[in-house]
Amino acid sequence: MNKPTYVPEYNAIVEVLNKYNDGCKQAKSSIMKPAFSEQATIFGLGADGKLTGGAIQNLFDGIDSAFRPSPEAQAAIVRIDIVGTAASARVDTNDVSGFCFTDFFHLLKVDGKWTVISKIYHTNVAP
Repeated sequence: MNKPTYVPEYNAIVEVLNKYNDGCKQAKSSIMKPAFSEQATIFGLGADGKLTGGAIQNLFDGIDSAFRPSPEAQAAIVRIDIVGTAASARVDTNDVSGFCFTDFFHLLKVDGKWTVISKIYHTNVAP
């Protein structure tokens, strides 16, 4: 059996995504900012069903102004796919400030470090 070749890369990506998860659960953008490139983008559908998003700073502003920590919040990395210096990942988060998220991340390895370059999200009201 061949030895897995991406175990160190996988673990490094998990570390990056956990910064995002911890920042969500604690409602603190300062915790998640290190996971993202300054040029990262965020897109999803607004309440009106129309595409919304732009610079990642929009995410940080929203978390800092509207999110509140949820002791019941849970997050799980559902999938990570790696091809060379590019990766994609899915994270499901439940009950963060009354919302549930499915987030799709695109990451690049730049200067030896994995960083999120884009986030696409789907949001639901928590049950």
